[in-house]
Amino acid sequence: MKKIPVDDLKAGMKFDQPVYIDGENILVPAEIRITEKDISRLRKWEIESVQTAGSVIDEEEERKTKEQTIHDLKESRTYKELLQIYLAAIKQINVLFATMKQGRRVTTREFNKVAELLFQTVKRCPTEMTGITIRTDKNHQGLAVSSVNCAILALVTGINLKLDNTKLHSLAVGALLHDIGMLKMPDTILNKTGDLHEAEYKTIYTHTVHSYNIITKELGYPEDIGLIALQHHERWDGKGYPHQISGEQIYILARVVSLVDSFEAMVRDKPYRDSMIGYSAMRQILNDNSRRFDSSIVKVFLKSMGIYPLGSVVILNDGSIGSVVRTHASVPLRPVVRILMDSDGKRYENDDGETIDLLETKTLFIVRAINPRELGNRQENR
Repeated sequence: MKKIPVDDLKAGMKFDQPVYIDGENILVPAEIRITEKDISRLRKWEIESVQTAGSVIDEEEERKTKEQTIHDLKESRTYKELLQIYLAAIKQINVLFATMKQGRRVTTREFNKVAELLFQTVKRCPTEMTGITIRTDKNHQGLAVSSVNCAILALVTGINLKLDNTKLHSLAVGALLHDIGMLKMPDTILNKTGDLHEAEYKTIYTHTVHSYNIITKELGYPEDIGLIALQHHERWDGKGYPHQISGEQIYILARVVSLVDSFEAMVRDKPYRDSMIGYSAMRQILNDNSRRFDSSIVKVFLKSMGIYPLGSVVILNDGSIGSVVRTHASVPLRPVVRILMDSDGKRYENDDGETIDLLETKTLFIVRAINPRELGNRQENR
């Protein structure tokens, strides 16, 4: 028990343990405010101090804790709901692609349904859906995963470009189908672990034309959706394929898909190379200098994603390691980080680590982004 001078008591104070007048008589129970009347009574009785085994409850900290608890519960429920939508979209697209590869007919209505679901979900929870594309288990591989991820990232970018709903719908469908021509590519090329030969590259380059033909002829979509697939490998400097067009000759929705497709490929594991971490992928895009991408779309993409995209693993100045779980568009260098390994080397699993908003915690800052594989290496070396 510690003594607290009555002169130090203030009306409204709460303690996390009972406060006693003496060893037996309680002044106030735990978490009950001390009133002005209580203090006046103590002074009237000429009591100079009270006793408690507890501490003063910081109301501001208590409020923040409650808000964070509510937020975490809401975020957890939202994440589970969004993850179900995400996985259902992948499953449906995978079924549709498999059906088409077998030569059976698929209708536009089936693709439109997935596109509309993603459109409505991304409008409602853009940040959370962006995070899911990066943070989801890398075991979920394949063309369907890449297609759904690109659709989500394209929609987030398109919304920030202030595109109207008609264009956003076309963008969603075009992003879902932009690589559908890959269904025509030999598995020996798609699954090759070594470098491709020149002839194999030339075969891969034909996938954009195949995509365009499937979209406009087999599925019967309008030209603008076909152009997204046809032109998504064209470059701003005119050195892309298949037609080497440049600048604003490239359809704007194809420019968006070109950017998000490149980013998605960098952060997704492929058979022929390791994935890049989100931060490195973003830095590479920022260093493009208008060679491949429209710089105005790059700026919007950066605003949408942050310099440290969701899921990026970063090391802080105190030596702790965390994962970026939320970003601040206005201050991209100070995101919200969930600790994966603290400064003492203790590792946290299942999102048990502390969540730190670097915008509020001024003493901490990001030193650099690291590859997630370094997390395991660091723990082994401690």
